Amino acid sequence: MPFSSFRHVLALLAVLALAGCASTAPSPSGEVDAAAIEAGVRATLDAQVEAWNAGSVRGFMDGYARTDTLRFLSGGTVREGWEEALYGYIRSYPDAAAMGQLAFSDLSVSPLAADRALVWGRWRLQRDGDAPGAGPGGLFTLILAETPDGWRVVHDHTSAE
Repeated sequence: MPFSSFRHVLALLAVLALAGCASTAPSPSGEVDAAAIEAGVRATLDAQVEAWNAGSVRGFMDGYARTDTLRFLSGGTVREGWEEALYGYIRSYPDAAAMGQLAFSDLSVSPLAADRALVWGRWRLQRDGDAPGAGPGGLFTLILAETPDGWRVVHDHTSAE
């Protein structure tokens, strides 16, 4: 094979390899891969629900960015930073019985950029003693950022019914 043909084959292989890589980077037209963003965001939220339902507040908090700029708003209170959000959850949900079983519904994931997404949804807890479907619940709006650790919540505004 002549050297120039070999270079063309290598260039073609490089292009094909890059084309096969999943990315949420904008395309030349400025579009983002909405399906990849949604899949990443939903994987984070699914992991949070799984951790919560296993009784692990710390596991649930793995879905939040471990930064001082994390903002959590709920019940008229603003908590700044990952540790403050963690302590707020621990105070409100000291054990697995208080945590109950968490379910998210009506999730809507909207890409804001290649590395940011807006999520709207409903949350519901089912605890011992709650009538079926009548446990505490409400609405939430999240902003998630794609980080080296995956998609993480950087802003959470949660309300109760």
